[in-house]
This record gives sequence, structure tokens and C-alpha cells, in this order.
Amino acid sequence: MMTGQELRGIPLFKDLLPKEIEQFVKFTGTTIKSYSRGERVLEAFAPNANIGIIISGEAQILALDRLGNESVGHSLESGAMFGTVSAILGEDLIATSVQLTTDATIMWLPYRSLLIAGPKLGRMHGIVMKNLLETFSRKSVMMMQKVELLSQRNLRERIILYLLQRERRQQSERVRVPGRVQFAKELECNRSSLTREISLMQADGLVEVDKKWMRLNKDKLQ
Repeated sequence: MMTGQELRGIPLFKDLLPKEIEQFVKFTGTTIKSYSRGERVLEAFAPNANIGIIISGEAQILALDRLGNESVGHSLESGAMFGTVSAILGEDLIATSVQLTTDATIMWLPYRSLLIAGPKLGRMHGIVMKNLLETFSRKSVMMMQKVELLSQRNLRERIILYLLQRERRQQSERVRVPGRVQFAKELECNRSSLTREISLMQADGLVEVDKKWMRLNKDKLQ
């Protein structure tokens, strides 16, 4: 079991002391488990009673259409939550899966326990519920950003907006990016088109590229 100090950086526990975090984990029956890259930690249409929180690692949302085809929704990074809708509504009608893109450690918080543990948690309960609502709001923003991304006129504009969005999220000019296959899925294009466009952007001085990161040269956007 991880200590409260180790979990302090998780947004859900913002403003809680390490000892309070440990009490919260105990009283709610929260569990922590490690997984390998490529594993699915949540399946579409599967019953789910837990809110998942990524402690370390990254994942992706996969949306399933009526024909059974999957498309990439958005990426999940450390601190992100998933499974909230199915856990809260208690329904198995959610057409999204969560698949890990790296090795990861995930915390599972039973939603029902969160509701009934209020008297034991005292002030901690109110703080966690506030943090939960803030996370929901950020998730809505990410969904709107995805819609904005896919509404761009061409692939170059999608890449530029993608980098700007992740730059704000990661608070770094050097933006961590996924591998080309995953990157193409997130932009809803094919890999060869993405690779070709990135090469053209490099030639134009728009981006610097490394295996794991890209940097947008904003001076060239004028």
C-alpha cells in the first residue's frame, strides 16, 4: 500500500494531509493495483462500481460505435479519473473502454463507499467531493477540446492545436507525445499522412521533434 505522502500529488487529494489521505483510503476501502502496458482496465458496457484514478502512467479512452468499431477519444495522464459515469449511474450502458498505453498504477475508489463514509471522514469528505467536481469540470473541458481539434480544416492545423492544448496541460513547451500510431488515432488520420505532415512542418521550421516530445515554434505561426 502506498503512503499518504506518495499519494499527495493526486488531484483528488488536493488540500489533504498525508495522514488524512491514509485515513480516507482505509475508510472507503480504496485499493491500488499495478498493470502492464496494453491492458484494458475498463471494458465498454461492463458493470462498474469503482472510480479509477491513475497514480502513474498513461491510458487512452476507446469509444465503441454501433458497428463495433473503436475510435480513440482522449488520453489520460497521471491524476486523471475514469469510470465515473458507470460508477455513479450504476448502469452498464457506457460505450467506452480504457486501455493503458504505458505500465501504470491505478487507484480504485468504490463510489458507494465514498457516499456513505461521510460521517467517518468529516472535513475530508467535503474536500474530496469538491476535488471530484473540479475533475468532472476539467473532463468536460477536454471533451470540448477534442471537438475543437477535430473541427480544424486540415491535418497541420490539428497538429498545431493538439500541441498547444497539451502544452497548456503539461505546462511545458516540450510536449510529451505518444507514438505515431497512437498519435494518428488521436488526430483521426492515418500514420503515413501524420508522419509526412510532421516532416513538412519540420522543414518549415514549425516544430522540433524528438522520439518522445515535440516543440512548437510559435514565432513561425504568424
